[in-house]
Amino acid sequence: MKQLYLSMASRLLKPLTSTASYPLSCHSSLPPISLQPLVPSSSSSSRRRRRRPATQLLAAKMAATEAGNLPEISTKIIDSHLHVWASPQEAAQKYPYFPGQEPTLPGHLDFLLECMEEAGVDGALIVQPINHKFDHSLVTSVLKKYPTNFVGCCLANPAEDGSGFDQLEQLVIKDGYRAVRFNPYLWPSGQKMTNDVGKALFSRAGRLGVPVGFMCMKGLTLHLPEIEELCTEFPSTVVLLDHLGFCKPPLNDEENLAFSELLKLSRFPQVYIKFSALFRVSRMSFPYQDLSPLLSQVISSFGANRVMWGSDFPFVVPECGYKGAKGAVSSIANQVPLSSSDLEWIMGKTVAQLFQDQWLA
Repeated sequence: MKQLYLSMASRLLKPLTSTASYPLSCHSSLPPISLQPLVPSSSSSSRRRRRRPATQLLAAKMAATEAGNLPEISTKIIDSHLHVWASPQEAAQKYPYFPGQEPTLPGHLDFLLECMEEAGVDGALIVQPINHKFDHSLVTSVLKKYPTNFVGCCLANPAEDGSGFDQLEQLVIKDGYRAVRFNPYLWPSGQKMTNDVGKALFSRAGRLGVPVGFMCMKGLTLHLPEIEELCTEFPSTVVLLDHLGFCKPPLNDEENLAFSELLKLSRFPQVYIKFSALFRVSRMSFPYQDLSPLLSQVISSFGANRVMWGSDFPFVVPECGYKGAKGAVSSIANQVPLSSSDLEWIMGKTVAQLFQDQWLA
């Protein structure tokens, strides 16, 4: 297996950082997918159409070719991980960015809706972006405008004064958020997610019935003991591991161990895996086929009904386009291969069931 990864990586090794220039459009010349379009509660402004770079057109065409070889998906397509933030004009008028976190690429609502409509994606879980930090007003406005298309995941505030407890309850009870994200790098210096505040927030999330998502950007092994301790002490709190726990196709013993530990988390029934942001964890270019062995093992350990696809919009747009993010799963599914039932779970049924069929309303 190690030799396979090395061989594949040597052919299509690519940097994992985003390109300096990014496309301002998710439009392609591909035929539309016949799924229900997004229906807002009020009319949205007209969307700008821009040209897409040739590399993204190629990615989209490859995605469409692979998708044509897959079993038909009869369920709704739900993106379990994306972000939305204010446009510069919105930020200046109503929804300011957090100082020092100004975005470097577009992620406003109209752009997201355009991309979702083109790709045939019916709904999504919106994760509160760091660009607005603990100010959830922009995402809350989106949830209120599109209540049957989007579910919100708020950002936990681990402040030592405990102010994050009331914030979490207000966001869940008053504003309707259905999940909360633990970003370990927001904890006070030297503190872990298993400190008193972290345990109280994790426990409170369980009582509120909202899953906790973990973003282990610096590596799963760094935070694994904390996740295991929280899962053991609070088994009723559901856990979402973002982006395969940031485990890449292993090339050495350390990386093999990290992925092995990810699979072992399947012993906790409350743990779910996001097969998301594939461009971040793959060592190859689109369509990220070195992730096929990882997905196969994740499904074997967790079951497809505990795995969910996510795009990581808008960061995915300059990598392969939003439609390419969806199409990459098609290519990987052909390599595994996946049954039509497993594919339906990953592309929407898992997240829809977890959030009690929110998107069927």
